Amino acid sequence: MAWQRPDGRQPHELRPVSFERQFTTFAAGSVLTRCGNTQVLCTVSVEEGVPRFLQGTGRGWLTAEYRMLPGATPQRQPREVMKLSGRTQEIQRLIGRSLRSVLDFDCLGERTLLVDADVIQADAGTRTASITGGYVALRDAIRRLTEQGVLTDSPLVHGVAAVSVGLIENDVFLDLQYDEDVAAAVDFNVVLNESLNIIEVQGTAEEGSFSRQQMNQILEVGELGIKQLLAAQQAVFL
Repeated sequence: MAWQRPDGRQPHELRPVSFERQFTTFAAGSVLTRCGNTQVLCTVSVEEGVPRFLQGTGRGWLTAEYRMLPGATPQRQPREVMKLSGRTQEIQRLIGRSLRSVLDFDCLGERTLLVDADVIQADAGTRTASITGGYVALRDAIRRLTEQGVLTDSPLVHGVAAVSVGLIENDVFLDLQYDEDVAAAVDFNVVLNESLNIIEVQGTAEEGSFSRQQMNQILEVGELGIKQLLAAQQAVFL
């Protein structure tokens, strides 16, 4: 019997996605991102100055932090304070790499953009929602800097979005929720820019292995989902 999606979606259908911009007052950019039951608050702050390795170069930087709030899952997760888990470090590095790929740091000048992704509620896909929503918050932050005259030109050169894709009972499913993420034999996270060029692909066989043909199918479905996410991002700025 073929896998039946818990929420009744078609295999290649995204969960409902929305972006509530300017969700907080003080951050340069902020958005509450909802992907189904997953909710992530993404904020972007701006600091003058850059890490030591960039000082004197005239170039800017972007860094990201990711946290899962204690009440984001059915069982409370302890706060990560003194030591970050390997998972948290890996995810925030992915978010940082993905968002740095869309910026011309020469246009930013010696400033640092700090992206915070705080998971309010988790139903899988938190890292991909952090990237997709993080871009919306980043775009708002850049807009504010240009309106204030801090920047002459926008350093944004690309859009970016990310989505999860999984293989369950040899069928490809887009945008997995938690029950599907647990059941998936193969789990991918796909990050593309608005030209549909690859920024990063993370793919793992949780059991056994997968073929090149299956990987191609997964990437094709991921591309379909990212096209829709890019359109959803654009729509909130119209």
